[in-house]
Amino acid sequence: MLNSDEVSIDLGALLLRLTAGGTMFWHHGLVKLMKFGDLSGTFYDPFGLGSTLSLVLILLAEVACAILVVLGLWTRLSTLPLIIGMAVAAFMANGDGTFAQQELSFVYMMMFIVLFFTGSGKYSLDRLSFR
Repeated sequence: MLNSDEVSIDLGALLLRLTAGGTMFWHHGLVKLMKFGDLSGTFYDPFGLGSTLSLVLILLAEVACAILVVLGLWTRLSTLPLIIGMAVAAFMANGDGTFAQQELSFVYMMMFIVLFFTGSGKYSLDRLSFR
């Protein structure tokens, strides 16, 4: 017999993965990817790597890692670039702004931190692949 708490936790992890990873991919990653040419020369460069490399790094996080999070594949590892990217967005890129300007990045960062600690849950490729 299934424990309803376990099912609730696994469904919660699935919904969190789909929401955080899915919206990060569709709403943020793909938008940046489509505007790569326009953004590459002016993108925020917090670590002095250059605008283009900074854009490529956040695209890897927001596209590739977000897809992995949605699929539940290497979830904990995949959340790390997303956590770092959202921390940079919240505290560096928008660090001088109002909380309203930092809020979305902060909420995404916290969702990915939760997934880092909880893992992908039962309904994921991690569980199918790495039993």
